[in-house]
Amino acid sequence: MPHFEIHVVDVAAAQRFYSGLLGWSFAAMPGGQEVGYHLITAPGIGGQGPLTGGMMRRIGAAPDAGAPVRGATLTFEVSDCDERYAWALAHGGAQALPPTDYPGIGRCAYVEDGHGNILGLIAPTKEGQ
Repeated sequence: MPHFEIHVVDVAAAQRFYSGLLGWSFAAMPGGQEVGYHLITAPGIGGQGPLTGGMMRRIGAAPDAGAPVRGATLTFEVSDCDERYAWALAHGGAQALPPTDYPGIGRCAYVEDGHGNILGLIAPTKEGQ
């Protein structure tokens, strides 16, 4: 996956959510003003990373909260799944799947971001455990 995009209703609110949850920063993309397009920068994303990402204003209404998955589900590695999940719920996110252990894989959770997207969080199992 060389590039991903997140479609949101309120770009500024979504940037606050993802910046706080995953430590991302955003830069307006020249030529993308009409749709509020911003490039995402974080370790491994943008710049020298193998992955690039963007955020833009959603064209049309967001799916209703609790609706079935409505696009790609992106899962990001975190050091503490429970802590990041709690942060997401306290900052505008909603439960999609609470933190759950998957033997040999890690502890995973899914949250809605308040903009019609579901994202996954995973704290992978450490080798030897």
